[in-house]
Amino acid sequence: MAMTDRRSGDSATVSTAVPARLDRLPWSRWHWMVVLGLGTVWILDGLEVTVVGNIAARLSEPGSGLPITSAEVTGLAAALYVAGACVGALVFGRLTDRHGRRKLFMVTLALYLGATALTGLSFHAWWFFVFRFLTGCGIGGEYAAINSAVDELIPAAYRGRVDLVINGSFWLGAVGGSLLSIVMLDTGVFPAAVGWRLTFALGVVLGLAVLLVRRHVPESPRWLFMHGRGEEAEELVTSIEREVSTSTGRPLEPVDRRITIHRRGAVGFLTIARTVFRSYPRRAALGLALFIGQAFLYNAITFGFGAILTRFFSVPSGHTGYYFAVIAFGNFLGPLLLGRLFDTLGRRPMIAGTYILSGLLLFGTAWLFGRGSLSAVTLTACWCVVLFFASAGASSAYLTVSEIFPMETRALAIAFFYAIGTAAGGISGPLLFSRLTETGVVGDTVLAFGIGAALMTAAGIVAAFLAMPAERRSLEDIATPLSAAS
Repeated sequence: MAMTDRRSGDSATVSTAVPARLDRLPWSRWHWMVVLGLGTVWILDGLEVTVVGNIAARLSEPGSGLPITSAEVTGLAAALYVAGACVGALVFGRLTDRHGRRKLFMVTLALYLGATALTGLSFHAWWFFVFRFLTGCGIGGEYAAINSAVDELIPAAYRGRVDLVINGSFWLGAVGGSLLSIVMLDTGVFPAAVGWRLTFALGVVLGLAVLLVRRHVPESPRWLFMHGRGEEAEELVTSIEREVSTSTGRPLEPVDRRITIHRRGAVGFLTIARTVFRSYPRRAALGLALFIGQAFLYNAITFGFGAILTRFFSVPSGHTGYYFAVIAFGNFLGPLLLGRLFDTLGRRPMIAGTYILSGLLLFGTAWLFGRGSLSAVTLTACWCVVLFFASAGASSAYLTVSEIFPMETRALAIAFFYAIGTAAGGISGPLLFSRLTETGVVGDTVLAFGIGAALMTAAGIVAAFLAMPAERRSLEDIATPLSAAS
């Protein structure tokens, strides 16, 4: 299984079986370590985003220790977090492709933890704004570094379900954030100026635990051999095979599939852009459709979530967290229960099906809402069903852009589509949906639902024609590396 090196003049080609060796591994304790070390950060993201939304009212109250208004927390601070996520994704996505997955997923987590801790120490609005932006930078970088690393380390047979569950775990954090905010904002338990700070501190503590596990996650062997570090890649895969074989108690099958690549330096941004948009225009259109569709559906439901419950159903503002915890749990169940089907039934039917079905179900919810047929409980139940399918679809968007472009472009491709989707959902989405849901007019809220449903359904139709049959296939088979020898 050794890597072979063939030189001709100043050029060199390298033949390796590293991808095939990784893809044929059975599931093992080692893979669980990868999932825990890399995937659990989304729980922290969900925890923090939900907590910040829930503490907005408390921060604006006298005695909070921070001179800021609720509108500034949910408006300017939220926009800066989104902007930071977009910037972080693009900057760290590029650095991840150049300098490696491991180095950057350590840097981005450190940035996230530091910025979160300093947010909890905020004493003035400008301090809060600065560190919300930097926290967003860390999270955006995490999406690029983590998704690329996970897909390159997880065997092809399990890649779909693992990626979906990891991205869907954001909603476990959202459930925790909803329930945690109820306790932390109870002034009978913590003083008004302390409780909200402790929510950020808890996120830091949990993040440090993730960091301890992440220290044991190695660099991607695929990235290593692509960057001329073939011997290191071979040694790393050999050690992984030894550990997997020991933990599973069975020998590994021999591998005879090899890939031959040219050694080359760093790939420039223009080369990446040409590859994504000129060589793979249909795949680029698919990525844009999936990210924009899910961004608008989620904003159609979640942006005016609290306002809809309080304005139309007289739910006390202090109780909306319970409703949100319910729909957040439904979001997590979707990827958890449907993820396996993305590897068995296949990417195209499952991506198209979850997008179209969630869009149609939201149309139905909008119709029932417009007729006045729903209560706070039944509306939440409808949202749960919609988001059960939508969450699996949205998570598959990250999986899709991670596996349909060549390895040299992977992290930046994830970053680009994530930034587009985040910008659409976090900037234009709130601007549109806030005006519709704040009017108190039933027809306007129905229109908001309809817009999200239409874009989600349209993305599903695009997926029905353009989605790739990537299930159980090697990443190198789905998209030939730019360095591959002809």
